[in-house]
Amino acid sequence: MIYHNSQPFTLESGEVLPGIDIAFHTYGTLSKHADNVIWICHALTANSDAADWWKGLVGEGNVMDPSKYFIVCANILGSCYGSSGPVSSNRAAAQPRKQKGAVLSGSLLPEPGEENEPGEGTPYYRDFPQITIRDIVHAHILLRKHLNIDHIYMLAGGSMGGYQVLEWSLMEPERIGRLFLLCTGAAESAWGIAVHTSQRLAIEADSTWQEPRKDAGAAGLKAARAIGMLTYRNYQTFMATQTDPDKEKTDGFRASSYIEYQGEKLVKRFNAQSYWLLTKAMDSHNIARGRHADVATTLRQIEQKTLLIGITSDILCPPEEQMLLAQHMHNCLYHEIDSPYGHDGFLIEFEKIGRILAGFLDEN
Repeated sequence: MIYHNSQPFTLESGEVLPGIDIAFHTYGTLSKHADNVIWICHALTANSDAADWWKGLVGEGNVMDPSKYFIVCANILGSCYGSSGPVSSNRAAAQPRKQKGAVLSGSLLPEPGEENEPGEGTPYYRDFPQITIRDIVHAHILLRKHLNIDHIYMLAGGSMGGYQVLEWSLMEPERIGRLFLLCTGAAESAWGIAVHTSQRLAIEADSTWQEPRKDAGAAGLKAARAIGMLTYRNYQTFMATQTDPDKEKTDGFRASSYIEYQGEKLVKRFNAQSYWLLTKAMDSHNIARGRHADVATTLRQIEQKTLLIGITSDILCPPEEQMLLAQHMHNCLYHEIDSPYGHDGFLIEFEKIGRILAGFLDEN
């Protein structure tokens, strides 16, 4: 589904969008007392279909079961899966139009006959302004109001999704009951900024990346994804899964094929200009920014009961990032999962995560 908000949307930078579109999924039914809302905030290249990318945690029979909860997930501002971003029309929100299924399924290229309709405007591409995590959360709040949700029972997110959860808990503390955070931090680290900068340099090295077309910067995006994969997993994972048994091999290595494949897979479903924009948004993340307090003091302002999960092998957002949260948040329960999957463990270890989350949800 797409929510069209035609009111001007002012960004932290001061720039104003004439309106915005927000793509979203809901699962289940809002209870009589509207007290069963779980809102999921997704990470960098995911979309609003949480039941697809978080299989094993969201869906019938799982810990976040739509027969019990009303589950909402919105595509983030700046992405390329239906919400306003580089590939969306700069007049889309002002002139609502019929949405094709390809937008929500992840297709970036228009289907036959799906080109811009008269009066629809042209895509922003590189003209889409810089955004921050707080801008993304303000868009979520617009959707919350549109859905007439006054209280969120649990706000959940991993990685960049956790950034949104932390910001939202500070923006609307009275509306959020509890938090579920995974592999995330209170501020983007110098390590994370360095990784993102390296990825943007890869995109910028593609001479096409600023061109006004949806496949601009595809080669750069492939290289950026390759850099990202090295941080989403780790040495041990690559050694265990990508080592070649043939000691005589001089080329065509399994690890090379894996990295090529992962890059090509992302290029088919994502947009380089959105990737560039959203990594910038992550770099801006710091819950203390503009709040006249340091990170520790700001964390102590978060009163919600919180379940926090870290993964031992995560080198992108390592456990020390979560330990900082646990040290300063008043009502925080910290679990650390021993997993070989690194940062991607928050998407893969659904059985371990589900057991921990089930206990948390059962608590009063």
